Amino acid sequence: MADTLSGIVWILYIVLGYWSVGQTIYANKIIIGPMGTLWIKRFILGFMFGWVLIPVAIIKCLIFR
Repeated sequence: MADTLSGIVWILYIVLGYWSVGQTIYANKIIIGPMGTLWIKRFILGFMFGWVLIPVAIIKCLIFR
């Protein structure tokens, strides 16, 4: 049971990290390049800095709605 819950939390963290990078770092920017490179870079940034970017993106969405 604990392994399943841990897996769900990790998947949720990765998804929210990916979303938060789009809401904070890449917001209002035009990015040109290969799609694979852009996806991987966004995924890595979300994984590494999600602990900071997720709360910032949620606050940004709530304030600037």
